[in-house]
Parts: sequence; structure tokens; C-alpha cells
Amino acid sequence: MNKEEKNGVTYMTFDSLKNAGVKHAFSTRLGGVSKGVFESLNLRTNSEDNVDNIHENYKIMCKALDMNYDSMCFSMQTHTANVIVVDEKDAGNGITKPLPYKDVDGIVTNVKDMPLVTAHADCVPLFFYDPVKRVVGLSHSGWKGTVGKIGKVTVEKMTEAFDSNPEDILCGIGPSICKNCYEVSADVAEACIEAFGEEQKSKILSKSLFNPTDNNKYMLDLWAACKIALIEAGVLEAHIEVTDYCTRCHPDLFFSHRVMGANRGGQAAFISL
Repeated sequence: MNKEEKNGVTYMTFDSLKNAGVKHAFSTRLGGVSKGVFESLNLRTNSEDNVDNIHENYKIMCKALDMNYDSMCFSMQTHTANVIVVDEKDAGNGITKPLPYKDVDGIVTNVKDMPLVTAHADCVPLFFYDPVKRVVGLSHSGWKGTVGKIGKVTVEKMTEAFDSNPEDILCGIGPSICKNCYEVSADVAEACIEAFGEEQKSKILSKSLFNPTDNNKYMLDLWAACKIALIEAGVLEAHIEVTDYCTRCHPDLFFSHRVMGANRGGQAAFISL
């Protein structure tokens, strides 16, 4: 994954998606107009930041990415594994008009020049591009979405709606909290084992680094779990690019819920045909 800068805005891109010619990015906190705890490229629409600043930050980001601000289409995230298809009527959802749906953590489309947008702090942004059928998708995968295998659900939605072949789909697993920073409780660990199976436990769970003597605490590798779900869906391992940027490890670069708490800014993922 690469860190790029354009017009004073810093953002992250995937080699595979960039080489395929699809517009995409994961924002950082650098290059916007917000102040204080939201400094500076805050894209969290439900924060207590000045609304005008948030919209200006989106305009700044869209200009840097050569995307259409007025046509952006947002998800409505509530930590589900729900994925929907959006089309021309959805252009502007969440930015120029209210969202007509709720409980939607993943969106896919084949509409050109309608950027898809999902919001993030420590949860995983999942990027999807089918260069054969010309379909893009984004999903938001926290621990609940990861247990629900939202990445797999997104691939299945692309296959169902657009006849995508999973082996054609390019995927990116973007910046989020890493396995050395994400401590979870036993109930979360048990949900992961139930979803992925005992045979995958060692790949996604390990003893707590913060409380090594506490048998009710574990470290969860969201990136590994998301990758397993994508491979289960039929995506080729060679077509999955995984970031090495952790939002908690880099508070200078990203907003992080685990570092900053609820009163903070947020990043966004973008993808557009």
C-alpha cells in the first residue's frame, strides 16, 4: 500500500487497484480544514465538528481524487454484514440528500462516476473491483462485520447482481487496527471461532499482549480474518492486497477510536469507476 499526496492531501492507495486503473483511496487525517481534535481532514459526518468543515474536507478529497462530490453515495453503517446494490438514483445519498436506507455496511455498483464512500476509524475498509464486469464495492468490517464475513457477502452480492466471477475480483484490505493493538474479550473470540472454525483460530487469535495472564483477553487479527473470508468467497489470494498501516499505531496519520475515544474525527474509503 502506498502513501500519496496531491494538492496537500495525503491518502493511501493499493498497487493492484491503481494498476487496474480504478479510482480509489483511503484518507488520512492530513490536508483538511478542521481544527482541534478534528484536525484536519475529518470525514466523520456524525462528529461534533463544524458541518461546513466536514463538507469542505470531502470536496478537498474529491478534488484530489478527481471524483464527483455531488454524486458520492454513502453507506449507513451499524456493524452489520448487510450489502446492497446502489444505482443512479442513489447518487448523492448521504451528502446532498438523506440516506434512504439503514443498516448497510457494504455497497456495490456498476455506475460510472458515482463514488462509493464508507466511514472508518479502527474498523477495516474492504475494497473490491471487478475489471471484467466493471463493478466496484466497499465494505466496513469491524469485529461484528468480520464475524459476519461481510467481505464474502460483498463478493456474493457482486456475483449475484452482476455475474462477477470471484476469481476476477481484486480486493484491498485497508488501514485499520492491527493484530498487535486490537485486544478483545472472550465473547468476541468465541464468536470468531464459531464463524471461522477451530482450525483457523491460530491464524486470527493470539494471547493478549496487554494482559498476558488474562485468559479472557485475546488479540484479534482482523486483516487475517477478512482475508480468510475473501478466499472462502473464491477470491484468489494473489488478488488480495493487505495494508501494513495500523490506525492505532499511527495517530499522527489516522484518527483512531482506541487512541482518541468518541470525540474525534474519522477517515473514509473511496472507490469509483
